[in-house]
Amino acid sequence: MHKPSKLTLAVALVTSVAAIVAIAAAEAQTLTTLHSFDGTDGSEPTYALTQATNGALYGTTTGLGGSLAGTVFKITTTGKFALLSSFDNTDGDTPDSVLTQATNGDLYGSTELGGTSCSGSGCGTLFKITPAGKLSTWLSFDGTNGSRPEGGVMQATNGDFYGTTVLGGVGNVGTVFKITRGGTLTTLDSFNDGGVVYCPGGCRPNGQLIQATNGDFYGTTIAGGAYGYGTVYRITPGGTLTTLSTFANGNDGAAPSGALIQGTDGHFYGTTQSGGPGLGGTVFMMSAAGTRTTLYNFCSEGTYPNCPDGYYPNAGLIQATDGNFYGTTVYGGANGYGTVFRISSNGSLTTLYSFCSQNACTDGGFPYAALLQDTDGDFYGATLEGGLGYVGSDTGNGTIFRLSVGLGPFVMTQTTSGRVGSSVNILGTNLTGSTSVTFNGTSATFTVNSTGTVITATVPPGATTGTVQVVTPSGTLDSNVVYTVKL
Repeated sequence: MHKPSKLTLAVALVTSVAAIVAIAAAEAQTLTTLHSFDGTDGSEPTYALTQATNGALYGTTTGLGGSLAGTVFKITTTGKFALLSSFDNTDGDTPDSVLTQATNGDLYGSTELGGTSCSGSGCGTLFKITPAGKLSTWLSFDGTNGSRPEGGVMQATNGDFYGTTVLGGVGNVGTVFKITRGGTLTTLDSFNDGGVVYCPGGCRPNGQLIQATNGDFYGTTIAGGAYGYGTVYRITPGGTLTTLSTFANGNDGAAPSGALIQGTDGHFYGTTQSGGPGLGGTVFMMSAAGTRTTLYNFCSEGTYPNCPDGYYPNAGLIQATDGNFYGTTVYGGANGYGTVFRISSNGSLTTLYSFCSQNACTDGGFPYAALLQDTDGDFYGATLEGGLGYVGSDTGNGTIFRLSVGLGPFVMTQTTSGRVGSSVNILGTNLTGSTSVTFNGTSATFTVNSTGTVITATVPPGATTGTVQVVTPSGTLDSNVVYTVKL
């Protein structure tokens, strides 16, 4: 995990404020602090939240908790918080990925360290946890099959899970793997397996893989490539890896660490931590063939490190229902403690919020994680530091926040493709009383769960690729992405 070192906040924390609301002057967006960690319930939430089928949000902290090795928690969109589990090193140490809810309902993630198969601090684990909080170790890495699985796992359309490790494998600079639900792991590729010192094909993959509409997986390496500053690669489900693009640390940036996203236009979008002419990192767009364009250079509005537009965009982007992309920078902004930004596909960037805008940074500082757009339309995220709670420190232990920019509710399919007759979970908010579900206009049979947070539908005969629509008592909700009906 390439987390920046902690910086001391130059203010004292205020303990009498329960929620922070800030209105930015430029636009009507509102940030609310939902939870401030106090150390006993975790510290330094580092990765994005996940919306589960029960409507709650799930996430991890990388430090503290009952055993000081990190935690798993859930929180509602209104701020009701519950600590679910703490790691104890044997079952993992320092959870370091976004959680993935599988089609069986369980949530899957990874820890950077710990486990039982390596000496010392351990090579890391894969774990699963039920929505109610029952934690179990899925696999302990032993170095030969990988070490430090910082990208977590994603579930592919075939039901298996795919992920990466930063270290381990033949060259000890990372692997791509497949693992079944039963825990059988297959190494698909070891980076630097030719023994070349400078990893011309890339090394140290640490962002979560994504599966594109063509069925292949796409990811990034934070190092290696022709110039040593990272790559974008494609790997087939069978393990054939192709380096698509390399970074040169010049105008195109360096060290892409966050996950890619495939936009609705078919192109891939991502960020680099550093590089670019402003030295603050970049936002880029890449075609499926690997042609890459820099959309934005951070620190373009100031001299590094005084960057009012932010710098060090560590996490990846998300595409929201308005078609724009949203992300965070760890540093910079009006107060130096990071930002939330919006950027269009043509590179027009707007800073939506600068952290440490509130008295004593009770709104948080250093948003290291990517954002999540919940089906209520709002964005949810985390900050490494700041907030109300602290133990023996004046930096704070981090926060969970909600940012509203006025986008409306929508529905989200838990899988984005399937065949006629397959079952699909459709996540949403206030779905009770829904009267119709259609796949690109074709009506489907469905049931709504008791909490009104998920619909289970069957892809109907005659369905074609397109938007899923749900008619609820309060109006018609469209899916945020197209659902692909396979032949």
